[in-house]
Amino acid sequence: MRKIVLAGNWKMHKTQAESLEFVQTFLSQLEQTPAQRTVVLCAPFTDLGILAEKLRDTRVNLGAQNIHWEDQGAYTGEISGPMLTEIGIQYVVIGHSERREYFGETDKTVNARLKAAQKHGLIPILCVGETEAQRANGETESHISSQLDLDLIGIDQSQLVIAYEPIWAIGTGKTCDSKEANRVIGLIRSQLSNQDVPIQYGGSVKPENIDEIMAQTEIDGVLVGGASLDAKGFARIVNYQ
Repeated sequence: MRKIVLAGNWKMHKTQAESLEFVQTFLSQLEQTPAQRTVVLCAPFTDLGILAEKLRDTRVNLGAQNIHWEDQGAYTGEISGPMLTEIGIQYVVIGHSERREYFGETDKTVNARLKAAQKHGLIPILCVGETEAQRANGETESHISSQLDLDLIGIDQSQLVIAYEPIWAIGTGKTCDSKEANRVIGLIRSQLSNQDVPIQYGGSVKPENIDEIMAQTEIDGVLVGGASLDAKGFARIVNYQ
């Protein structure tokens, strides 16, 4: 059975003080949230330790925004699986379009990071999606299919979440039509060996469009960027109708 996974990706936002303020408000909004919905906060590395303490024994899971493929070594600026699991991290975002675009992430390194996450019992949230130019050129399906072919080599699909993020809809205010997002996510699912992999939509998700997005049959949750920075707004997303 497919899980519903609703994740907030804070990106490079929130100090420790700001993260604690967020959580205090956010947790108070979850009393009526259906138990079958998995809620995840993916926070900057500096926030993870203090949030792990604050979120212990709550229903909110904690995720990191990256992981290195080695357990230790001379990799300045990176973070390893043992460092994350030591403080109780459960999820990790891998292959986000911003990592691919700005920091040289490739399908080869994405695959290595996915393997490292699963090696240490972390559930990766694998991001795939097309640029505006690729969509305009009719390359959406072939590009995403290629990403999946390369990214998922040797990956256990029973311990995986996939996020479809049309890159042209991230942080732009543009939203992929919910029916089109549903279609693409259906194509992603058709390429998987495990049909129970939760597949999220990510791309300018906000309280105003969450109900329509989650009404689609193929969409199993959302990966939320900017709208996850506001505690009450993200709670509205988590508590979609």
